[in-house]
Amino acid sequence: MTDLTGLRLSYTRAELRRSDLNTDPLLQFRTWLDEAIAADLREPYALSLATADASGRPSVRTVLLRGAEEGGLTFYTNYDSRKGRDLAANAQAEVLFHWAELERQVRAYGRVERVSEDESTAYFHARPYQSQLAAHASDPQSAPIPNRGVLEARFADLQARYPQGTPVPRPEYWGGYRVAVSEWEFWQGRRNRMHDRFRYARAGEGWRVDRLMP
Repeated sequence: MTDLTGLRLSYTRAELRRSDLNTDPLLQFRTWLDEAIAADLREPYALSLATADASGRPSVRTVLLRGAEEGGLTFYTNYDSRKGRDLAANAQAEVLFHWAELERQVRAYGRVERVSEDESTAYFHARPYQSQLAAHASDPQSAPIPNRGVLEARFADLQARYPQGTPVPRPEYWGGYRVAVSEWEFWQGRRNRMHDRFRYARAGEGWRVDRLMP
């Protein structure tokens, strides 16, 4: 195995000052996300979602951001998945966006609620046909299966049942969640590990902004 102890980069691309920050962290996030998209990064809307079950056991995985509004950050999944079970028992989560090429990270923490049935249905039918079938084929998500053939057979059966052009019903166990963010952190890598970090924390109707030690 390669010796990992000597592998490191020095971050020199940019700096982040308090005067650079938007007073609204959602607008600051949207600005950075737009810059990541404009830089043609691969899936800059992908995020790491960390949850924990009732006993406190943590779990993390990658999901795709599908909305960033005043209400929070939205993603979609199977409610019966590991993440769905975690959120049913412990309705809070933290997300992480890492844009390595821009030497930036964003963390966001908050309570999580399901989006409305209508919103979930509208998004489900906006997905590609094959993705709609996959939501049915992969239930229950995270459960063991004997082999890949079982999954492929389910998908083929669904294709026969719902030919392309036929409406595919949204499964009752599939829909959206929204993280109502109460704390944001914006991180810009700097030379010599002297990174710039700013945290926004709820303070009444506004936000308190603190610079953090790297």
